[in-house]
Amino acid sequence: MNIPHRPRRNRKSAAIRNLVQENSVTVNDLIYPLFLIDGKNKKSEVASMPGILRRSPDLLLKEIESCLKLGITTFDIFPGLSEKLKDKKATESLNKKGLYLSTLRDIKKYFPEAVIMTDVAMDPYSSDGHDGYVKNDEILNDETLEILAKMALAQAEAGADIIGPSDMMDGRVGYIREALDDNGFTNVSIMSYTAKYASAFYGPFRDALDSAPKFGDKKTYQMNPANSKEALLEADLDFNEGADFLMVKPALSYLDVIKLLNDNFNIPIAAYNVSGEYAMVKAAAAKGWIDGGRVRDEILLSMKRAGASVILTYFAKEFALSIK
Repeated sequence: MNIPHRPRRNRKSAAIRNLVQENSVTVNDLIYPLFLIDGKNKKSEVASMPGILRRSPDLLLKEIESCLKLGITTFDIFPGLSEKLKDKKATESLNKKGLYLSTLRDIKKYFPEAVIMTDVAMDPYSSDGHDGYVKNDEILNDETLEILAKMALAQAEAGADIIGPSDMMDGRVGYIREALDDNGFTNVSIMSYTAKYASAFYGPFRDALDSAPKFGDKKTYQMNPANSKEALLEADLDFNEGADFLMVKPALSYLDVIKLLNDNFNIPIAAYNVSGEYAMVKAAAAKGWIDGGRVRDEILLSMKRAGASVILTYFAKEFALSIK
């Protein structure tokens, strides 16, 4: 047969397939989220996230050390606090002697080469469980910004390299950027949760930190999963307010949004491979229904192919071990 173009010629051996491969995932692309709890020599597995542990500061430091040896350099730290430390204004987030800020300082003290990303939102510290300040059952936008800016400054002072505003309040990137710059933290980056959707994929994460809302839901500030053009509006605002990275969360069901932002903005796009996405793979693999490792790699590759140059994923250490 006269077939001038035979694409299979470029698939005929592993060496040729590797030669023409368009995308690849390496540990350099990954950020590893870690869960912090109070105590000493304390750890507990998140029931809905097999293999993922909450760790006390001493064990968290050991985990970071082991990950650095595998080539993982960047860590996103999330605090799990007791209810007695939570209040309406998230004041514990400013406690320099508290669990979170003291642990950040220790990480930078013992591992200055590690890149530390932090979460800026009220929900881990809020007695209401919402990402913003609540008054009369309403999440107030502008009143929240002052709280978030103070939180970001406290984290920057503790050694944070990247601030991650995950709250989805209007104007928060610009407000935080101005506060950081005015206080001499011009080199601290902002990875904005630009298109954070009101998703059903967050359940295991909220279990891990016991941070579910005490009333209602987060639909007045997180995005409608039906919308993609709205993501462009959010991205344009965050870009102009000084974001250094634009994040899409979740990732797997929003690959089109990752591509949309990558096609329209010339700064790095991040994808958050969230807890529910991780849990589904682990659950199906435990049943023997899928090859968990191959599915993991295919999922991460899909995010890279869509345009993400940074991937936050609970698979980070597992992936690093698989390629060692």
